[in-house]
Amino acid sequence: MSKDFGLENRKYVIGGVAMVIIIIYIIRLFALQIMSEDYKKNADSNAFLKKIEFPARGAITDRHGKLLVYNQHAYDIMVIMNEESGRLDTMAFCNALGITKEFFIKRMNDIKDRSKNPGYSRFTQQLFMSQLTSEENSVFQEKIYRFPGFYIQKRSIRQYMYPYAAHVLGDVSEVSLADIEDDDYYQAGDYIGKLGIEKYYEKELRGTKGVHILLRDAHGRIQGSYQDGKFDTKPIAGKDLTLGIDLQLQALGERLMQGKIGSIVAIEPATGEVLCMVSSPSYDPRLMTGRMRGKMHHYLMKDPYRPLLNRSIMGQYPPGSTFKTSQGLTFLTEGIVSPSTAFPCHHGFSFRGLHVGCHGHASPLSIVPAIGTSCNGYFCWGLYYMLGNRKRYKTVQDAMNTWRDYMVSMGFGYKLGIDLPGEKRGLIPNAQFYDKAYKGSWNGLTVISISIGQGEVNLTPLQIANLGATIANRGFFYTPHVVKKVKGEYLKPEFRERHYTKANHRSYEYIVAGMRKSALDGTCKMLSRLPFEACGKTGTAQISKGAGGYKSGGTSYLISFAGYFPADAPRYSCIVCIQKSGLPASGGTMCGKVFHQISEGIMAQSLKVDVKDARDSASVFVPDVKTGNILAANYVLSHLGIKTNANWSGSYADGNPIWGKAERVGNHSIKLIREKQYGKSIVPDITGMGARDAIYNMESRGIKTQIIGRGKVVKQSLVPGTVIKKGAVCSIVLE
Repeated sequence: MSKDFGLENRKYVIGGVAMVIIIIYIIRLFALQIMSEDYKKNADSNAFLKKIEFPARGAITDRHGKLLVYNQHAYDIMVIMNEESGRLDTMAFCNALGITKEFFIKRMNDIKDRSKNPGYSRFTQQLFMSQLTSEENSVFQEKIYRFPGFYIQKRSIRQYMYPYAAHVLGDVSEVSLADIEDDDYYQAGDYIGKLGIEKYYEKELRGTKGVHILLRDAHGRIQGSYQDGKFDTKPIAGKDLTLGIDLQLQALGERLMQGKIGSIVAIEPATGEVLCMVSSPSYDPRLMTGRMRGKMHHYLMKDPYRPLLNRSIMGQYPPGSTFKTSQGLTFLTEGIVSPSTAFPCHHGFSFRGLHVGCHGHASPLSIVPAIGTSCNGYFCWGLYYMLGNRKRYKTVQDAMNTWRDYMVSMGFGYKLGIDLPGEKRGLIPNAQFYDKAYKGSWNGLTVISISIGQGEVNLTPLQIANLGATIANRGFFYTPHVVKKVKGEYLKPEFRERHYTKANHRSYEYIVAGMRKSALDGTCKMLSRLPFEACGKTGTAQISKGAGGYKSGGTSYLISFAGYFPADAPRYSCIVCIQKSGLPASGGTMCGKVFHQISEGIMAQSLKVDVKDARDSASVFVPDVKTGNILAANYVLSHLGIKTNANWSGSYADGNPIWGKAERVGNHSIKLIREKQYGKSIVPDITGMGARDAIYNMESRGIKTQIIGRGKVVKQSLVPGTVIKKGAVCSIVLE
């Protein structure tokens, strides 16, 4: 009988197929039981419970150690799905927490949805509900034995002590899917900084999580720590931050800006530390905590005045006349003008049919009085001659890019690098910008408005404040920063590096002289009333209305007042910006009052700290107070912690002085006495006043003064109470 080789081969084929199937099953079983983590996790979950221990987030204090942000205990409800499945009395659970069955079902489904919860595992703890109060936790703890698979996770949440500095401090909230994907440190239910320094310093503040491994028996009951905690890791607390912010100054600034749209920024030129950063309108950071944070954030987002916008670093505005100081530095250094070069200004710049208006003042002017009077004509002529100078620059493009380089070196056109998220760069145009806009056909007249801080130039208030710091330092600045110190760390190198501008030192001296002249008898003359010397510059700029330019719709202005003080030994630079619709719009009036008060507050705080540091336990400090503005005296004394009487009335906020004298009462207080107010046509009594107040009292009435000596006024040539004669001169003797 012949063999059937077809049948024989079929036997081997069938046998081979069977072997392949068996091998596939073996490989699959090996993968599931040996390679896969699921069985290990299941086994571990039956034997161990790994509880995450969250670290305390770093605290935040102001520059004087006053606590701004701290932690408060809160409780999260965690669930292990593998333990809960089919064993829960749903209605009893919902009643214990005061939630609906619909909420429970939706929340459990969301936890299982890997698109919403990428880190989901049925063997590990998942967040069910966050931020229970101590009272809610106590109620739930009494019944938790009835709800298998559910556990209480203790953690801390942020609390903000004061209703100030919201834009600086920021807040924290639950992580998003993007946060989890970006950093495997986080899992659903964790918290992360969302705004301000809470976001910028997240890694320093958050600390490191710990793990506590608990051992369970066959019935799932906790038996204690696994191997006496041998494999536990303790949480590491986040690092504390000390800010350069002065809480009292911040509070003062925010009160002064109530009802206004704008910003205040004060910087310490010697370090770059930000003393206060106000953005108005603002909000109370205490409202951005707890389970209501989401609703509050949504409410603030819908507010048309945009209180969440930090205008100090995100607002981009034409700087107006505050920008003229940078132009003067450029023209002087490049040799376009000399200190004695004078340009005419007949109510503005007029050339070849183009007119840029200006207020009335003497003409022609050199650089120092041009800054003092804020002359538009001078700086328009300066830019025109720079862009048209073919001996120094081959083309208008070369001249324009040289101008751009000076501006960039002063901190414009790019982010300064402050340690806050969301900083904007502003805009400094270059030759390519105008080549594209005008198809290569343009000249100095085409872009003349940038010389006075209008047109295409946009800066942030922080950049303008930094310009003041640069002038105070005579040519360099430190990157502004709000954090003074991170506990256990050195200040970041980028905040300790000096940045030098292209302008030379000699040019700065003339700009300083111009700003001082502005404070004495120019657009910043309000500064002459301060009890210390200051330098300043005002600005008023029309804000463009988008694509329609300056002429579309209603007119809006940004008015500003920038300066530094004390003039002879600069310690602080400050900018006040206010956005306003319609006229009148004057930086010297609206912003000047705010600048006057914030600068006095800064100096008072500085004096307070210096005095405190100098005291010993046995000393008594009661200063000698001159006759003069008792409102100012009361303000300074209150910040020094020295009691004054309160039986006189007057508001320091309106900026109007009240004249009087001071008497020491014992060793602990001073009595301020309001004196008779003389009319504008009557010679006042200035005996006992300091020179500054005496001169102000006399010259505000049209009386010229001659000063002899130093100290307090002991004698005046004109008799108090008499009628002032035209051309009167009063000799004042000081000692």
